[in-house]
Amino acid sequence: MGQRSYNALTAAIFTVVAVAHLLRVILGWTVQIGSWEIPIWVSWLALVVAGLLAWVGFRQNLRPRQR
Repeated sequence: MGQRSYNALTAAIFTVVAVAHLLRVILGWTVQIGSWEIPIWVSWLALVVAGLLAWVGFRQNLRPRQR
């Protein structure tokens, strides 16, 4: 797998993760691990981190190829 394909694939995965967290925030889905309910602020944080990682991955493919 080439670098551009890898960047696109990881950026797409991070986009899906960011959208899932956004849906959780908007729709108010609850997430529970054992007896601990994950607070919504965790999804806000994960949304920002996943969104930034997706943006960086897609942006890497916009750079001209270096030989």
